[in-house]
Amino acid sequence: MPTPNGAVDLTPYAEAVNAALSHRRPAFVATSTEDGTPDIGPKGSVFVADAGHLAYLEYSGGGHLANVRRNPKVAVVCFDPEAEPRYVRFYGEAQLHETGALRDELRARVNPIELAQDPDDTAVIVLIRVDEVVAGRTSHRALPRRGHQTLCN
Repeated sequence: MPTPNGAVDLTPYAEAVNAALSHRRPAFVATSTEDGTPDIGPKGSVFVADAGHLAYLEYSGGGHLANVRRNPKVAVVCFDPEAEPRYVRFYGEAQLHETGALRDELRARVNPIELAQDPDDTAVIVLIRVDEVVAGRTSHRALPRRGHQTLCN
């Protein structure tokens, strides 16, 4: 749902997104290859970082990371029949955080199961500014951003 300043508010989705892995239902992140071929894969570490951003720990270093470096537009799908809403899609633009205080702060919030996959602390935090949310048949788009500030800006 849009906030008064026009941004998408992810707060209503935080519980469903953040609890999905405990129900053994990771989110799926979609990117596209250099030639535009869609690529989708599970990301168990997806969480609501703040009212306008999702984040996840990218520890595989594979195709998704290369795709986001070339084209930051992503989609994230969460489906959990035990949650409300059961199905939600997020569309936005990703930023990669390989070092720095924000990366470390967000990494500390990653669920322990996924964090254990990065024992050497070399993974990248992918921070996604969400511009549209589709939950069931309802869509919420952000208005053009004008000075919208959040923890992750």
